[in-house]
Amino acid sequence: MTGSKSVVELEIEDIEGVGPTTARKMKEAGISSVMELATSVADELAADLGGSKEAASNFIMAAQKLLRESGILDNEFTTADVELEKRKSLLRCTTGAKVLDELLLGGIETQAITEFYGEFGSGKSQICHTLCVTAQQPPSEGGLGGGVILIDTEGTFRPERVDQIAKARGLDAEEALKGIAICKAYNSSHLELIVKSMGKYIDDFKAKMIIIDSIISLHRAEFAGRGTLADRQQRLNGLMHKLVRIAEIYNVAVIVTNQVQSTPDTFFGDPTKPAGGNVIGHASTYRIYLRKAGSDRVAKIIDSPYHPYSDARFTVNEKGVDDSDEAPKKKSAKDED
Repeated sequence: MTGSKSVVELEIEDIEGVGPTTARKMKEAGISSVMELATSVADELAADLGGSKEAASNFIMAAQKLLRESGILDNEFTTADVELEKRKSLLRCTTGAKVLDELLLGGIETQAITEFYGEFGSGKSQICHTLCVTAQQPPSEGGLGGGVILIDTEGTFRPERVDQIAKARGLDAEEALKGIAICKAYNSSHLELIVKSMGKYIDDFKAKMIIIDSIISLHRAEFAGRGTLADRQQRLNGLMHKLVRIAEIYNVAVIVTNQVQSTPDTFFGDPTKPAGGNVIGHASTYRIYLRKAGSDRVAKIIDSPYHPYSDARFTVNEKGVDDSDEAPKKKSAKDED
């Protein structure tokens, strides 16, 4: 009976409607587990199998059904009180700064995408470097107790910075470095392929956090001009929704950084807005805007299902992201206007 099987024991052939030939095609396409099939995108799977999108969707839903029957995924329908209890048990990872954790009501959540956007030097990569260290700490110390997968699209990752942050926090720097799996993505297709195979990497590296720094840079560079905008947005949409499913099914935290673009016709307020349009904004669970404030940085909640719209001032030092000595702990966004 499938209900007694663990995720390791489940085979693609256990899925309803999947025969030996289909299973072979899936494995040739890099889908080697039920989890990977459950997080697949129907259009991509249809192309891999040489079949219809409807058939591909049925395979994906059958994989998700099998995972639910095995007790690995929750049922499709639950009551709100059960969902509340489930959310209370979510893991949260410290950012390294108490004031930033307070802003996020406990830290970076698993089963969600947290987007940080801001100008160059606003602290995006510094947050990523710090999370590479804090995520590996046990949950009792504010971490996730697992490895980190970092996809570097801009060449900004520096292992010596991780070494410095770990030592400044009194941690074993060598162990921290061993717990980070780095992948440099050189073009948008490469990035999409990495994300497509992410399930395998999560298992291999026992990862609890995925960081993509940055999500937009490769697509922005390759799809220049209005004529390519629709294609770019469609591919970004597929990428982001794949990450959403990965976060939920594998119970990992997904962090993406985003660039900004200027809107010169804005006469009041900040003229900068995140790149990628609504595609990235709608897929991100939490959206946080970073900006410089003298020698410090300010993080402001821009979009969230339940966080208050407020901001927090923090600093960057040898410990990575840290509390600022100068600023008040947290301030309402209304107070700033």
